[in-house]
Amino acid sequence: MKLKLSTRKAIWAYVFLALPLLFYLGIRIFPTLQAFQMSLYDWHVQADQRSFVGLANYTRMLSDQRLLQAFRNMLWYGLLGVPAQLILGLTVGLMLHSIKKFRGFFRAVFFAPYVAPAVAVSWVWSLLLSPHLGIVNQVLWYLGIDPQPFMTSPSQALPTVTFVVVWQFLGFHVLLFLAGLESIPRDYYEAAQIDGANRWQTFKNITLPLLNPTIVVSLVMATAAPSTGMLQLFTHVMNLKFDDPGGPLGSTLTVVLYTYQRAFQAYDMGYASAIVVVLFVILLIISLIQIRLTSREVEY
Repeated sequence: MKLKLSTRKAIWAYVFLALPLLFYLGIRIFPTLQAFQMSLYDWHVQADQRSFVGLANYTRMLSDQRLLQAFRNMLWYGLLGVPAQLILGLTVGLMLHSIKKFRGFFRAVFFAPYVAPAVAVSWVWSLLLSPHLGIVNQVLWYLGIDPQPFMTSPSQALPTVTFVVVWQFLGFHVLLFLAGLESIPRDYYEAAQIDGANRWQTFKNITLPLLNPTIVVSLVMATAAPSTGMLQLFTHVMNLKFDDPGGPLGSTLTVVLYTYQRAFQAYDMGYASAIVVVLFVILLIISLIQIRLTSREVEY
């Protein structure tokens, strides 16, 4: 029996959708379920011993002061880094959208740090922020300001990491907002100008509502994305040249870095898996809340 054209199109659509779905199940869902299974065991890889302990690894987390500090640091990373990326990304995007000359050049300048390897960016900033040889402290000295212990001060280390991360990933959010701004029809701005609306009224009533989908994407990416999310920092903290990988007195330690230390330095895979499961649940809840609170329908 010959199938209808619409039916054949639907079948091929499901076939092509099945391929990335299977890939996602194998790369994301299956490892997550396996991590949950591993979290129920006391598994030390070096001794090759595995024993079922139920929820003991989860209760152990409540008394792990270093892990609790990592969660507190994660909160501060989010509070400092996420608003900075969104506000700066939108601000720079608006400025680039308003200029006519050299627009492509400025886009390339802002986007260049994003495509640079995070390891290289961390090493370069370690040299720039060096207390004795770094150019940043030399400039401060010429301005009459004492050299700052960016890498050795427990109070400055976390903001320093946040600054480096925001600096590198800002271009990504700038491009997101530029794409959103260019998708807004010019007719709305012309109508607002005819009605006598000023710039703030135009931004508040036209630009900001129509940028809502872009804001949602930028917010989720800045918060929980594996490569750009402030709550999953690893590479920058690991490669900025602190005396300890977690920063002075653990002030820059992240949950992902602590998980790495427990899994691949202490070889405590069961406990590390429990941390991964808890982090996954936290990030999922935060992402769902963000999407729920920021998403809204806008009529064009």
